[in-house]
Amino acid sequence: MDGEQATNTDPTGQWSLVVPLKPLSLAKSRLTGAAGNALRPRLALAFAQDTVAAALACRAVRDVAVVTDDPKAAAALTALGARVVPDTPASGLNAALAHGARAVREARADSPVAALNADLPALRPAELARVLGAAAAFPRAFLADAAGIGTTLLAARAGVELNPAFGGPSRERHLSSGAVEIVLAGVDSVRRDVDTGQDLLVAAALGLGPYTARRYAAVMQATAYTYESDSRSGSVLLDDGTPVEFDAAAFDAGGLRLLRPGQRVRIETEGDGTSRRITLVTLQTF
Repeated sequence: MDGEQATNTDPTGQWSLVVPLKPLSLAKSRLTGAAGNALRPRLALAFAQDTVAAALACRAVRDVAVVTDDPKAAAALTALGARVVPDTPASGLNAALAHGARAVREARADSPVAALNADLPALRPAELARVLGAAAAFPRAFLADAAGIGTTLLAARAGVELNPAFGGPSRERHLSSGAVEIVLAGVDSVRRDVDTGQDLLVAAALGLGPYTARRYAAVMQATAYTYESDSRSGSVLLDDGTPVEFDAAAFDAGGLRLLRPGQRVRIETEGDGTSRRITLVTLQTF
């Protein structure tokens, strides 16, 4: 499908989106190596907040239903204006999406529905509108992820079952199910889901939403300067040459056993200026 066809279909305010979100303690497990166990759930929530906020700001979207059982995520996303649907099937991603679509249509039977990944921290409302405009031309349509293997969005017209088949090589499964693949240029933010540290770097280059940007800004690079194994404490040099000390709690939070002066590390901080303190120090992986 080309951009001209997408432009000719105006889906203003039509779509109900269904966004699935695992419990934060389990979400984004492939980010553990890059972000650590402390930051990973906070990033997962920030990704979802930016995704939902951008979706609600999209002219083509009427409402957003988030399928989750995580109370912290439910509160944060409800505050943005999303409706939270408990994951009562508790049978995995596709069961959650089908359940969410049914919940939406119980309230509004004539609603076209689209499933959208919760990990699109660079999502742009205008790009999402273009994708939904393209999807409106077909009974079922989908957008492949940036790798061309998975799926970030699956849409179904009113009266058409969503029939989601997300997970792994879902592009081929959605094609085999009869869904039409949406091929549009200039919608990178809708295709860029984040599973790894490298994905996050690419999303950052596109431009992160405010929630993820704040989390991302709290992650700094530094160089290990001193380390005392008995006390599990020491200091790092920030890239501007500023020395900052860390205590045993920050060292333990990073899951390290040893630290050698000169190693590149990733730190998380809180506070500003002279009150800045390191809350986590671990090896730099992205």
